[in-house]
Amino acid sequence: MSDLRVRFAPSPTGTLHIGGARTALFNYLLARKEQGTYVLRIEDTDVARSTQESVDAILDAMHWLGLSCDEGPFYQSDRFDLYKQKVQQLLDEGKAYKCYCTQEELDAKREAAMKAGGKPKYDGTCRNRTDSPDLPYVVRFRLPSDDGVTTFIDRIKGKISIRHEELDDLIIQRTDGTPTYNFVVVVDDAEMGMTLVIRGDDHINNTPRQILLYEALGYPVPEFAHVPMILGADKKRLSKRHGATSVMDYQKMGYLPEAMVNYLVRLGWSCGDEEIFSMSDLIEKFTLENVGKSAGVFNPDKLLWLNAHYIKSGNPQRLAGLLEEFLTQKGIDIPSGPDLVEVVKSLQERASTLVEMADGAAFYYAAELEYDEKAKGKFLTTDQRATFQAILDNLAQCQQFNEEILEKTFAAVMEVTGLKFGKIAQPLRVALTGGTASPSIYQVLQVLGKERSLARIQRAMEQLG
Repeated sequence: MSDLRVRFAPSPTGTLHIGGARTALFNYLLARKEQGTYVLRIEDTDVARSTQESVDAILDAMHWLGLSCDEGPFYQSDRFDLYKQKVQQLLDEGKAYKCYCTQEELDAKREAAMKAGGKPKYDGTCRNRTDSPDLPYVVRFRLPSDDGVTTFIDRIKGKISIRHEELDDLIIQRTDGTPTYNFVVVVDDAEMGMTLVIRGDDHINNTPRQILLYEALGYPVPEFAHVPMILGADKKRLSKRHGATSVMDYQKMGYLPEAMVNYLVRLGWSCGDEEIFSMSDLIEKFTLENVGKSAGVFNPDKLLWLNAHYIKSGNPQRLAGLLEEFLTQKGIDIPSGPDLVEVVKSLQERASTLVEMADGAAFYYAAELEYDEKAKGKFLTTDQRATFQAILDNLAQCQQFNEEILEKTFAAVMEVTGLKFGKIAQPLRVALTGGTASPSIYQVLQVLGKERSLARIQRAMEQLG
């Protein structure tokens, strides 16, 4: 074990999105690589917007991605007493003060500052008040000095400096007594012993404020690493207009977790020209030094390509277990049909998602096959009767449906009918599957088995006309 302690700290105000999942993954990989500790903390201080449904959705997504934590989940809502103690500590030490300015007064101050060409920040009206009126108030952190500079070395971005004149006296406690994000995240990261904070670069502007809070509270300051944003194809921040942004939406669309993990890590991290990484590969090779400084662009086609790769190379037994849910959603009675593992084997080369695989598998389980009307009109015609009869007669004599026997059987059918294999296969495909696209005829016959295959050919002969 190393001294490294990292955390993923989502707010439960919705599902786990692509950006958050990538941050969780980077933290997880570094912790596993360096044998550190990976902590999960639920930041639910926004009582109005936080829900148990969102907590469950985040935990489900983390479980699906395989990002198990070493400690947690911890909940900020369980730690309000600690936050109040720390706010009071800063008040007692003169490092914070009560601000009685109303929202209307603050809006007027900001507007006046902007008209004068200044920055719309708090002007410090209540900084030196000594009275304690019986009025609603917030608690503000007293900026140590207006002319100072806070500098830190970001593990991804490099050296970053912010002049204090860019900052103002941050609110750390609202009028209802609840603490604010920038305050509680400092207390939690310090009290939980975080040594490195990996998070999105939309937090860079918060970091100098938080460093000043660490120092005011007497805490050691951790290292920081700010991960670049994820953009859509139009180079704007990834949002629903670019497609699904929730991780579990991709699970519902039939994506595999290993494809999502592989894709997420490549959104901003690289290892030479390699594209395919297992989780064990990533744990071995991941470093913050190879995380890029520029934003990653989300490419749904690349994700789909990766998913197809993992389906093609996946364990059929495992894929069958995952496919069950999608077949059940389609109302398919799995026990009444052929072996699901064999069905998966026949479809792995053809499917890019489990939804596609379920669609492709449906014909195997049809109690009464529905024919594509165009295919039926073209291939289930009266002039095919002799061909179907020859197929039926020869298949009926087969003791087994394996590739060697089927090849010999169809050689005999071609000899009897004088037709090439293609002229035989397409009408038979329609008879067996209902359409003109399917796995190979030999695969379909083997998966359906002798009894189902003969029954479907017999029914197709009854449809000829």
